[in-house]
Amino acid sequence: MSQFIISVGREFGSGGRVIAEALAARFNVPLYDRHLITKIAEEMGMTEEQVEKYNEVPKLKFLSRTVNGYSNSIEDHIADMQFEILEEKAKSGESFVVVGRCSEMKLKKYPALISLFIHGDMEVKIDRVMRVYNLDQDEAKKLILKKDKKRKRYHDDHCEGKWGDSRYYDLSINSSRLGIDTTVDVLEAYIKTRIAAMQ
Repeated sequence: MSQFIISVGREFGSGGRVIAEALAARFNVPLYDRHLITKIAEEMGMTEEQVEKYNEVPKLKFLSRTVNGYSNSIEDHIADMQFEILEEKAKSGESFVVVGRCSEMKLKKYPALISLFIHGDMEVKIDRVMRVYNLDQDEAKKLILKKDKKRKRYHDDHCEGKWGDSRYYDLSINSSRLGIDTTVDVLEAYIKTRIAAMQ
C-alpha cells in the first residue's frame, strides 16, 4: 500500500479527536497528537507537563519578538519542533494520522496527504462537551468558543490559509449529521478511495 497521511482538523466538541483515533485504528497506523510532546520534552530537556503548557497555544505577541525570521517565543519553538517531526515522518514514507498541528498546510506538498476538517452544530457540540467535561450549558459553550478561538489564532499565526476554511481541506464534514460512528464509516470509505487512486 502506498504511503498515506490523514490530517484531521477539528472544531472543539465535534468529536474530531475521537474520529482521528478511530481512523488510526481502522487503518492500523500511528496517531500523532499530544504524543509529539514526549519527543519534544526529551529534546528540550523539559518535562512533558512544562511543554504541554505551550502545546497548540498561540504566542503572546506583546512578549515576543521576531528578528531576521527568528522568534524568541517558546510557543513558536515548540510549534516548529512539532512541524519538523511531522516533516521527518512524512519524508520517511511512514503512513500516519495527525490531529491539528497545521498539518493540512505544513504537509500539503506531499501527494500522500488526505486532509479532513470535522465541524459540528453548536447545540450538538455543547451537549457533547457537557457530557465529556461535566459542565453546564453556559460553561460548555464558553469552553468551545475559547478553545476554537485559540486554535484559530495558533493556526493562522503559522499558516497562510485560514483555520476551518473548506478550500484548504480535501473534505469538510459535519459530524452532527450522522453521529461519530457513521462519520468515521464515511471517512474510511473516502480515504480508501483516495488511497486506491494513489496506487
